[in-house]
Amino acid sequence: MSSLPVLLKTAVFTVVVPGTVVEGIPRVLARYDRESPTLDSRGARVVGAVSFVAGALLYLHTALRFSSEGNGTPAPRDEPDELVTGGVYRYSRNPMYVGVLLLIVGQAVRYKSIHVLWWGVVCWLGFHRRIVEFEEPHLRKKHGETYEAYCERVPRWLPTGRSQAETNLQTG
Repeated sequence: MSSLPVLLKTAVFTVVVPGTVVEGIPRVLARYDRESPTLDSRGARVVGAVSFVAGALLYLHTALRFSSEGNGTPAPRDEPDELVTGGVYRYSRNPMYVGVLLLIVGQAVRYKSIHVLWWGVVCWLGFHRRIVEFEEPHLRKKHGETYEAYCERVPRWLPTGRSQAETNLQTG
């Protein structure tokens, strides 16, 4: 069960960091962008709305997993004590980042902004670099063989049929 201080720290982190990445920066970028007709179609609006809602739910689920399963927050200085592998973490090692990227896609459609779509690409490249160069080596050092086994069965970004089948067999 999550403690109130952990949930409050998670809320503050969420407003400051993902809030800036998902709302603040796209809002500024959209000011300097002409509205894209491509992002103004009915299909684009549906994709944008689904992306935004899915991203929000995914982010909230992962942030709550960090507090309930790992007794930590998404903030790097207050990370979970335990390796979080439950919920959507059974299918992706980085679903929180995927959630943020889905939110950015939703914002691009909301603002009808190609610049915001490019911001999403820049974020993905930055997230990938952070994961590969910092987070994965840190988690290998902290959790050892447990993390190695987790990496072998769960993909870094998106679920694959193979990883899901193996995960389902292992979790019964």
